[in-house]
Amino acid sequence: MAEIGLMHEAGALYFTDGDRVIRNTRTLQRVMSYAASFNALIACRPTEPWLSEGAVATSGELATRLGLSGAPAIAERIQLERDLALVEQTGARFLIDQISTEGALETLARARARGLEVAASASINHLCFNEIDIGDYRTFYRLDPPLRAESDRQALVEAVRDGLIDVITSAHCPEPAENKRRPFAEAEPGAVGLETLLPAALTLHHEYGVDLLDVLRPLTHGPAALLGLEAGELSQGAPADLVLFDAGAPVVIDAADLRSKSKNSPFDGRRLQGKVLLTVVSGRIVHDAR
Repeated sequence: MAEIGLMHEAGALYFTDGDRVIRNTRTLQRVMSYAASFNALIACRPTEPWLSEGAVATSGELATRLGLSGAPAIAERIQLERDLALVEQTGARFLIDQISTEGALETLARARARGLEVAASASINHLCFNEIDIGDYRTFYRLDPPLRAESDRQALVEAVRDGLIDVITSAHCPEPAENKRRPFAEAEPGAVGLETLLPAALTLHHEYGVDLLDVLRPLTHGPAALLGLEAGELSQGAPADLVLFDAGAPVVIDAADLRSKSKNSPFDGRRLQGKVLLTVVSGRIVHDAR
């Protein structure tokens, strides 16, 4: 276990092992107990490691037809049930990192109803794509967690609408071309997402009727409030970090035009709506497309 207390004193905002699952339940219990003593936030990716080991897709008819090793969607709920039991025991603040299945969302809702201090993030990729998108073995859709069934994707959209999702993440994970130009099962998981996050998220508003503020909140105020940052809102005296955008402006995503050195975008070639016109950071204009 790392020196969480010292890192918290130094200004660390939350603690996680990223996409690596803490398999040892006793270790996670100690981490949560330690962090709870100073109200630190712990984040974990809910993936049962034994069911998910070696998987590159979600188990089902499609993965079987494609000859891809899959993990059942229930693996996410199983691990989340364990983690939330420890949250209930220790009183830790907890963030579910990239929740992606309907079953896990139901578990989250029950935990909230019991009064547990639990937040959840969802990847923009899992809000916009489903397992059908991997059908041509395009490795830009090789993600972790793997893409899920359409019913799971729709459940995530409704969770954003209902406020069950606190954070929509870009899941920005650049990979060099040589790590993606491989057979699907051998390619590294991940996609770039920073530059496409806004227009991708606006599809929830344009295509599914989610209120615009309900889309913007988990991109701005939601994560800022979770981390205790004075950001993510418009108020007198707040940092002048602003984005002016045209929500209806059409854009075509061209991976070749992305600023990132890596071009592994699953949105490549997709027609979206939402163009950033002006970006202000701490009162200073850093981007002006007008």
